[in-house]
Amino acid sequence: MITCFQSGFRKVSQIERSVQVSNRNHLALAVQDFKDGVSSIYVWPMLGWLEIKQRYRRSVLGPFWLTISTGALVAGMGPLYGRLLNLEISTYFPYLAISIVVWLFIAGIMNDACTAFISAEGFIKQIKLPLTVHILRMVWKNLIIFAHNLVIIFLVLLFWPPAMDWQLLLIPLGVLFVAINGIWIGISLGLLCARFRDIPQIVASLTQVAMFLTPVFWKADMLGKNRWAAEWNPFYHFLEVVRAPLVAAPTTGFSWTVVLGITVIGYAVTFLLFARFRARIAYWV
Repeated sequence: MITCFQSGFRKVSQIERSVQVSNRNHLALAVQDFKDGVSSIYVWPMLGWLEIKQRYRRSVLGPFWLTISTGALVAGMGPLYGRLLNLEISTYFPYLAISIVVWLFIAGIMNDACTAFISAEGFIKQIKLPLTVHILRMVWKNLIIFAHNLVIIFLVLLFWPPAMDWQLLLIPLGVLFVAINGIWIGISLGLLCARFRDIPQIVASLTQVAMFLTPVFWKADMLGKNRWAAEWNPFYHFLEVVRAPLVAAPTTGFSWTVVLGITVIGYAVTFLLFARFRARIAYWV
């Protein structure tokens, strides 16, 4: 009986070791996929640009139609909300323009992340490419749209120029961190939405609600002693690291701490999720 027990214990130990080795292999494959995707520098930028060109095929203005619609939104809401909130137009108008442009960048990544793998079904099933390429394509596409919308911010700041300060140098870093976080968000949401097709509608609805709960049209200072409600909102901090230098507001170390913390935790959880289910994405799409 002791011999049988020892034999069974050895088998359990072997199974545990094989599972651990398998998990390490899956994680290594996920990391390698990520590395190969990032290094495919000639693939995902081209795919992202081609997607935009295809979307605005035969259009005279192309992606600038998005810029025009965003500009019309800012021009219409600026004076109205400035009067409703009893704020000076010279300070509120730049704040609103920057907030809307940055928010559209964040919301675009959130919504497009849900269909990143689904829309790339043909590539995934027919061409051997790192799955991360399709996420990078999505992030690059939204960066191009964001670059077009920067025209709005530039025009607004011509009338109300920002104070020249060293913190203006933090703006590209803030945009970079939004894009970097867009990668792990794209992997996580793309994977989950490929498996559960109801999640894209849920994310779209939550994104719309989040726009009104985040200081986009209003300022966090308006909450007074309840300002903590805005500071517990992660979207607020991603907005702040880009917006604050342009509206002469100091970028707090707390916002950067939150952004860095979300980046580290997000990638840690995403790599575990990606390692576990990466091989199934081709069957889910």
